[in-house]
Amino acid sequence: MKLSQKPHLAYVETNEQRRLNESREKEIPWKKWGPYLSERQWGTVREDYSQDGNAWNYFSHDQARSRAYRWGEDGLAGISDDKQQLCFAIALWNGRDPILKERLFGLTNSEGNHGEDVKEYYFYLDSTPTHSYMKYLYKYPQQEFPYRVLVETNGRLSREDLEYELLDTGVFDADRYFDVFVEYAKGDPEDLLVRITAYNRGSEAAEIHLLPTLWFRNTWSWDEGALKPGIQQVKEGTVLASHDQLGDRTLQCDGNPELLFTENESNASRLWGQSNPSPFVKDAFHNYVIAGDHDAVNPSKLGTKAAALYRLEVQAGGSKVVRLRLSAKPPADAFATFDQIFAACLADADEFYDRITPHSLSEDERSVHRKALAGMLWSKQYYYFDLDRWLEEHEGHPLTGSDQKNVRNAEWFHMLNRDIISMPDKWEYPWYAAWDLAFHTIALSLVDFDFAKDQLLLMLRNLYSHPNGQIPAYEWNFSDVNPPVHAWATLFLYNIEKELGRADLRFLERSFQGLMLNFNWWVNRKDPEGKNVFAGGFLGLDNIGVFDRSAQLPTGGHLDQADGTAWMAFYCQNMLEIALILTDYDSMYEDVAYRFVEHFVWITYAMDRIGENHDEMWDSKEGFFYDLLHFPNGDAMRLKVRSMVGLLPLCASSVLEAQGILVRHPRLQALIDLFKKRHPDLLKHIAPADGTFVGYAERRLLSVCNKEKVERILAYMLDENEFFGPYGIRSLSKYHLEHPFVFNLNGQEFKVQYLPAESDNGMFGGNSNWRGPVWMPVNLLLIRGLLNLYQFYGDDFKVECPTGSRLSSIFLRNENGKRPVYGGTKKFQEDPHWKDYILFYEYFQADNGAGLGASHQTGWTGVIARTLDSFARLKPADVLQIAKSDMVARITREQVAG
Repeated sequence: MKLSQKPHLAYVETNEQRRLNESREKEIPWKKWGPYLSERQWGTVREDYSQDGNAWNYFSHDQARSRAYRWGEDGLAGISDDKQQLCFAIALWNGRDPILKERLFGLTNSEGNHGEDVKEYYFYLDSTPTHSYMKYLYKYPQQEFPYRVLVETNGRLSREDLEYELLDTGVFDADRYFDVFVEYAKGDPEDLLVRITAYNRGSEAAEIHLLPTLWFRNTWSWDEGALKPGIQQVKEGTVLASHDQLGDRTLQCDGNPELLFTENESNASRLWGQSNPSPFVKDAFHNYVIAGDHDAVNPSKLGTKAAALYRLEVQAGGSKVVRLRLSAKPPADAFATFDQIFAACLADADEFYDRITPHSLSEDERSVHRKALAGMLWSKQYYYFDLDRWLEEHEGHPLTGSDQKNVRNAEWFHMLNRDIISMPDKWEYPWYAAWDLAFHTIALSLVDFDFAKDQLLLMLRNLYSHPNGQIPAYEWNFSDVNPPVHAWATLFLYNIEKELGRADLRFLERSFQGLMLNFNWWVNRKDPEGKNVFAGGFLGLDNIGVFDRSAQLPTGGHLDQADGTAWMAFYCQNMLEIALILTDYDSMYEDVAYRFVEHFVWITYAMDRIGENHDEMWDSKEGFFYDLLHFPNGDAMRLKVRSMVGLLPLCASSVLEAQGILVRHPRLQALIDLFKKRHPDLLKHIAPADGTFVGYAERRLLSVCNKEKVERILAYMLDENEFFGPYGIRSLSKYHLEHPFVFNLNGQEFKVQYLPAESDNGMFGGNSNWRGPVWMPVNLLLIRGLLNLYQFYGDDFKVECPTGSRLSSIFLRNENGKRPVYGGTKKFQEDPHWKDYILFYEYFQADNGAGLGASHQTGWTGVIARTLDSFARLKPADVLQIAKSDMVARITREQVAG
């Protein structure tokens, strides 16, 4: 089966695909407006100007309603233009809350017993890639929102306790809440229709105050010489927003609501006890609606922030609809064709997803597939951070002789980030994370190849990537080290697009140039002894180690990391494959390709050298890879924790159709032959160990693990008492439940024990756990590695494997009609207004599949859409026919059972 035989997303001319094509080919700005607001701007590093770097405390949720942001904006179900100059979102009041609901509430890292956590229920229900249609749901209690109860109760809990959630407070009992649906549709790229529907799910009539709000991001307070934009009422129910760069936009409000105006400027009186330059400040609508202060808003009907105030009485079981229209060229009658445009945009969305979604998926699978992609598209955010200026404002710029020392990210003063970027979670992680982003692109490529490729290129551009070649990790510490997966994601996108008939060599070569710099950074900075053994710190796996792997070891010495070294072998394989593709178009890449062959061989050899050695990561007695601890006196010991660290070498497996390439490029063949002649024993030591270098269909295998190692590692990975769980591969072996690894040092105990759910310690903030739970991204890479091994060895290589473990089953209804992702939460499992809304959590309870961590990390968990797509499009007999596509999960429905 060839993918090109089945037209896929990029080449099917639906109306939505036409918009994508016009955006790319004609630069028609269909993506100019989208869900680019953050869910949380407060508590971020960008907004932190404290002396101690405590971002959570410096800018709190309580301050957010009154304090103007410096670097971005947040809002409820919000949108903005792609420079976040003009923003739109909703605000709500139920008549009981102490504050206007303008943004999502959650606990800070120190308030939550398992770190920061949003305490709201909201869902990204739908979106097309150009955001021509979008739908969002927020569940708003009719009783007073229990802000204090949530903080105080969670503050009394320990790390051994479950988190105290909003449902636990009883605020949704008897269904006394509103379902507030916010939908957007585009009449054209500059014509945005907004429909807000409030359903009363309770048994009694209830009132809700709805404030659709339009405002300008505050640039005039920070940028010298910046012109101040303005919003003013031009007639009943209509406001005009004017900006010197964006131009004019008109917001028309159906029903002639009361219009309120103020400035998007800090309330210095409330925040700091200082006088306000203007009587009209950011929290004016809060004071007007809740406190009844009519002097808080501007009677002249102008400002930089405006809202339409709707007071809606909604009958029990009933609903009320509010319609608005934001346009560059406002129609004379904004609502004459409003419903028809909405219906057409929704039909376009249905047509688009019907065309790209495999028809063999069940109704439930199709729903999960579409909602996963909707979450990916809603998780876009405008991210603005000028490090040069931020460091100057902190008096910590390293080139200006500033007095402040140890200012965060001082070595990244070259950075200027101001782009639309896919976020891991727009509340819990409202900043990009490098290795997360690579996985995001795997799912995003199902709907928008252009955006997916741009995201990968972004991290390699000179305003992001460090001049030394390092890819930035995340804003808390750009110098942290993430696993090098960008080359894999680049190759994945290239191969898939090639199968669709459009090989983008320019994208591949542009990426390769940046990746070469990054690869050199790894070799020069993360191989401390020049022995092809790599460190890197936590490498995205947070608390998986005995010690904090990003900190100085309590023992002294250093750590050889099995995962760091395996990641580099994986990196070599991906770079080799890219170089081989480019070699067919430019022979200069022959020497480069050989370089990666040589690197790979030496790295693989370093993990298990010839002879009996006790200072290497492979333990031949136990048949597993471990981190190796080097003591200052020269001694070394393996830290025998059976974890994902020891499984990741399986990922470093790639199959090449090398014969034709070597025939076409004799110099590359000559260099490889010379290496084989000089190091014959070394080559026999790496995969495949039996000397059979040619596998099924004349394929060549590059793998860290020879056949014996594969068999021995799989014996652990596919054991239900070790790694193989009902919902995927565990991050730590269940063996360590009864047999924890304990390391004693000077009377202090360091222990690693199997924890299938939340972490029991505060390492890396305590808000994630790699000591047991199932993590989607590494599971997918393991599947990829197994598929490549299968492509080489074929049906003759078989191992015993249990059945029934499926990543997708986490989200799907089981035989009892329950979704494992929601565990024992009755409301989500049974209520008709809850049970079909899916949350894509950060990680999952290893034994029952319940969602844990960030609740909206559709980011890398959104790759479940790619998994569903791949399962549906591939028959078991097709596996061996797809070598070059390198599809992440294109295997049978039993995952690895083949």
